[in-house]
Amino acid sequence: MPPNCFLTLNVSPELLLTESIREIWRDQGNLSGLVVELTEQTPIDAYLELEPDLNQLRAAGALIAVDDAGAGYAGLRHLLALRPSLIKIDRQLIQDVDRDEAKRALISRLGTFASRVDAWILAEGVERVEELDAPAALGVPLVQGYCPARPGPAWEALDLDIAHRPASKPPVTHRGIIRDIVEPATTATSAATAAAAFDGNPALESVVLMGEYMRPVAVLDPSAAALGMVSPGMRVNLDTPLSEALARSMTRTQDSPFDPLLVTDNAGRFAGIARMERMITALAAADT
Repeated sequence: MPPNCFLTLNVSPELLLTESIREIWRDQGNLSGLVVELTEQTPIDAYLELEPDLNQLRAAGALIAVDDAGAGYAGLRHLLALRPSLIKIDRQLIQDVDRDEAKRALISRLGTFASRVDAWILAEGVERVEELDAPAALGVPLVQGYCPARPGPAWEALDLDIAHRPASKPPVTHRGIIRDIVEPATTATSAATAAAAFDGNPALESVVLMGEYMRPVAVLDPSAAALGMVSPGMRVNLDTPLSEALARSMTRTQDSPFDPLLVTDNAGRFAGIARMERMITALAAADT
């Protein structure tokens, strides 16, 4: 096994207890670099029965992972009993996480639990760049899915831009500013190209219309893009306090008070968008 690599193997809990599987572990001896993933789709009737086998695997150098956490039977009791070294978040929780505040909240809590029990956390089924950025912003250090790489030959090189993207995300400051909740957005240089982007991706909710020198102009929805209607959006700086940004948002006209805000850096260049629901959630969390 090359350095800094590991091999994962899915094993159902009932199969782990069979003598044929135990013989395989014994024959291999040193299991360093092996991650045994316990699938979550089957209920575990007696955790104590698994304990001797799990302890032997750990003693031989293997790591224990819980696969598909959140999809079936591996709830909190499952995680507490197995104490895995790796918790893999199910694809159903990752899908559209960039647009679902409830999923973000749950993943954040799973991350807190993982750090307390000295476990890694991994997001499964990441298929879009936005689904890559959202877990990274929540502190999830590992991802897998079609976005970082599709199945291919062994040791095939990754796209370096995608590989480095999670590490390049700025840390959350918890200072109650726009920087803490800013997120990337699809951009276009004209209403026509924005309309084409909506046609190519039915799940797309908004596109940022860009002007010269990377200045954002407006947030377009599918209707506005199709009709070529451009209403200048409200801009805020990365370091604008959330409370101030929300107060300014409420001064907009009645047809746009809940549109995302256009976020810029100190040079006025586009840095992302700030959605109202994320600003409200962040402020509420700061008050608890």
